[in-house]
Amino acid sequence: MNQHNTEEYDPITYVPHVESNGTKEIWRTLIILGLLTAVDIILYFVMPLSGLRNFIFIVLGVVKAYYIVASFMHMKHEKIDLAACILVPFLFVLGLIASLLYEGNFWLTN
Repeated sequence: MNQHNTEEYDPITYVPHVESNGTKEIWRTLIILGLLTAVDIILYFVMPLSGLRNFIFIVLGVVKAYYIVASFMHMKHEKIDLAACILVPFLFVLGLIASLLYEGNFWLTN
């Protein structure tokens, strides 16, 4: 049984139709992560060392982590309960880091 029309079928130039399987979304995510990383690197060399620069790096890192988790770990398609199981411990870790940074300055005030 021949699936192709023998008059139109040319074995040299025939390319079967294939599905993309989300390739466009992966490329979009790669471009977004690449642009965020480029902005991160440019700001590192352009901005003077300050608290604002550190805050910008933390925000860009969290945004990049969100895109990685949402896209490559498929969390953006999950229910809110599973996403909360991931986000709540992350927020506690951020709070721990903030409190450790605050308390780390204690030795300098004496």
